[in-house]
Formats: sequence, structure tokens, C-alpha cells
Amino acid sequence: MTKSILSLSLALFTTGLVFAQEPISTKRVTSIIDSTYQEELVLIQEFTVNASIDEVWEAYTSKEGWESWSVPLAEIDFKIGGTIKTNYNPEGQIGDSTTIVTNIINYVPFRLLTLQAELTDNFPEFMKQEAKNFYNVIYFEEPEPGQTTVKSYGIGYRNTPKYLNLLKFFIPANEQSLLKLIAYLE
Repeated sequence: MTKSILSLSLALFTTGLVFAQEPISTKRVTSIIDSTYQEELVLIQEFTVNASIDEVWEAYTSKEGWESWSVPLAEIDFKIGGTIKTNYNPEGQIGDSTTIVTNIINYVPFRLLTLQAELTDNFPEFMKQEAKNFYNVIYFEEPEPGQTTVKSYGIGYRNTPKYLNLLKFFIPANEQSLLKLIAYLE
């Protein structure tokens, strides 16, 4: 019975999010919460853009790319064990208290990128306690020349009310960022 209620709750939660978004958002970026593993949730977000895989890869892996669609300030040390440091504050600096540091765990050029963010004081305490479990695995495919599909897996979310509420924030925020990326690339 609990499984049924959880499944219904997740179905209502994800359905509500789909209808709450701007029409362009639901047409260009899809967001799904996979609850195959009962204790864990995976946030899957996918989009296809009319741009080459080289252009999309560059947008994810270079200072110029990040500053063109995501943040006003970026510093990239693109290598395994390297970092992507970003700052949403145009008056800030890389390295100040508002800098977001994302570690590059691994990558396969133009195909796969695995990232892990360092959680700052701005994140809820319950997430900071589980920081080592959070990853973003991003796949890049070129279904046809000049078109790229990106599929992002947010791994490490727990199947609890706190995380479900958190996802209500992350999903639309991520979708808006991805729409900016699409607009930049097209």
C-alpha cells in the first residue's frame, strides 16, 4: 500500500510540474524522476538542440561556453580531477563565498561527462551530510549531423519528503538553465 501511495504521489508530483511549466519548456526539455530504486531518486533531464556535438561539448567544457549561457563568471580546469568554478554574481569573483565548485570526475570526449558539486553553506543541511553521493552524469549523442541530444542524470537524491520538495525547486531551475543553453546554441 505504501508503494502505491508513493507511486501515486510521484506521478502527481511530476505531472504537476509538467503542467506548471511554460509550453516551450515542456517541448524542449523533459524532466523525469526515476524511482526504480525505492530509496533513491534519479532526476533525468533531456533535450535536443540544433547544434553540432562539438558546439554543445564546448558549451559544457570551456570558460567561454559557460559564460555564454549559464553564468557571468567561470574558470575551467578541464581534466579528470579538474574543476568547473562558476559564480552567478557578476560583481563577485571566482573563489569568493558565492563561487560554485564542480569537480570533474571523468569524461569521454564528446560523449560523457561526470561531475560532482562541492556543497556550500547555501545547501540544506540534509544534503551536505550526503554530499559524497551526488553526481551529475551527462551523455551527449548526435542523432544526425548538426543535432545533439543531451541526457543528464542527477544521481543521489533520496526518496524522502525533503528531497521531493527540493526537486520542486531544482527541476524548473535546471530547465530554465537548459533553455538558455538551447537559445545560445541555436
